[in-house]
Amino acid sequence: MVAFSGSDLIGVLIGAKRPSATLVHKIAVHPDHRRQGHGRHLLASLGSKLAILGPPRIVAEVPENLAPACGLFSASGYVQEAVLTDYVLSRDENGPALSERGNALRVEGFVIPVTVDDLAANGLLGEADRQVCWKRSIETLIARKDEIAGLAVASDERIEAYLLYVKREMEETEILSLRSFIDDGGARLKQLLSQLRAQGIRSLWFPKVHPAEISKQWVETLGFRPAGGHLLYAARAQSA
Repeated sequence: MVAFSGSDLIGVLIGAKRPSATLVHKIAVHPDHRRQGHGRHLLASLGSKLAILGPPRIVAEVPENLAPACGLFSASGYVQEAVLTDYVLSRDENGPALSERGNALRVEGFVIPVTVDDLAANGLLGEADRQVCWKRSIETLIARKDEIAGLAVASDERIEAYLLYVKREMEETEILSLRSFIDDGGARLKQLLSQLRAQGIRSLWFPKVHPAEISKQWVETLGFRPAGGHLLYAARAQSA
């Protein structure tokens, strides 16, 4: 959606729509036209349209350090539902590429490559209503499957744990999914992370983790540390 002042384009809202909700991906107003209600008008217009066309749920994932954007959504009737935390697992410049504890993390099973299609075929991607950020939902994983790689710990009978990732730079990788189906204190996931870091990756980035997806304590047990976050806002579409 766009906003004009005369013939001048002064605002834009970019969204992504799914059957369950619509994401406000970007909203921006020209600096010369801010605090004049244009941002609220864009959000209200989107709400009016979705009240008719659906879906009624609208969400936004706003960087927590963008106070004006957070204020805009709050003033427009959006409610903060959760804090999505960004986590990083990195090593010192002079540190080893692989945790010294790696050998102690060996578990029964084989480490194998795995794809999104493999996990979907075995019903292991998770529930459709699982609380995750937009970019790591099942729909996004399937849409991006050609650029996503994965590793899994497998026994003779089943996949017991897996991770999905995308390499962002030569020494940096984005984690898209971490799941274990065995209560092992995280040993299988630690083994997979160690295998990934053995490839020379300096930093692992696990963004926008919903607190209902995986607990802060659990993520930090795997060696990640918090590094910023986003606020999840939500609203129900209403006619103007």
